[in-house]
Amino acid sequence: MRYFGENLFRLLTLVGTLSLLPFASATILTPDLPKKGVISPDNNTFIDPNIDYSKFMGRVSDKDDAGQILKIQVENNNSKFLKAGDLVYFKVNGKNRDGFCKASVRTAEDFYFSVFVQDFEPCWDTKRYFPRGVQLNFKAGKMAQRVFEASKYRELLILRKEGFLKQLNSINHFLWSYAQQKLKTASEYDEKINRIIREKQLALDNLIHKKQENILLQSELVKKLDSLDDSLDHYRIERQEPITDRWYMDHDSGLPVMRRPTKIKRK
Repeated sequence: MRYFGENLFRLLTLVGTLSLLPFASATILTPDLPKKGVISPDNNTFIDPNIDYSKFMGRVSDKDDAGQILKIQVENNNSKFLKAGDLVYFKVNGKNRDGFCKASVRTAEDFYFSVFVQDFEPCWDTKRYFPRGVQLNFKAGKMAQRVFEASKYRELLILRKEGFLKQLNSINHFLWSYAQQKLKTASEYDEKINRIIREKQLALDNLIHKKQENILLQSELVKKLDSLDDSLDHYRIERQEPITDRWYMDHDSGLPVMRRPTKIKRK
């Protein structure tokens, strides 16, 4: 019963709220975005000109028994660009000494690097124990140089990556649309084959039609030639001299004849 009453109360509350919606005005918060849809230009190098990359902080995580070799833990992993032999200078955070201690880098890895400290006196009271966990403020000109070189190399890598991505995109597009391209290519060649077949059939039909026309023309020409031969026979002029007429008759019939006979000598 209690469950039914709670549900009824919620239902009435919802109905009342919905009934007031037409008379209520709501404010919709929309971000003020630029018209082009780009908030800021791409920063492929991630270099901020307002930041001095030669300065960074680290904390002593370990040291050797002699206290000359320190292992430094950093939160900014730019220290991975340091190489063995690079010189770094540091101060102990919270100490009012003006000098910088000088150290040389021994090894570098992700979020850690080790240094060999030549002298602690400029930044630390040598009479006191140098504890672990001390925070150090580093300054290294090589760091800024290495970060700049890494940024330029990263630009080249990004360009290479974009080129590979374009190639991969074209390859993926070809592989994904292989079935459609296969059907398209087959249909294009089928269309060409059908067109050639139609042209072949049309050429054969034209030859057949031309043959029929030539047969009719042949028969008509034969008839006309026969008619001409009849006309030639009809309009042949007979001669009085038998020998001469005989020669003409043989000559008209296509028989082999001697040279034209001479005229008969009359006494």
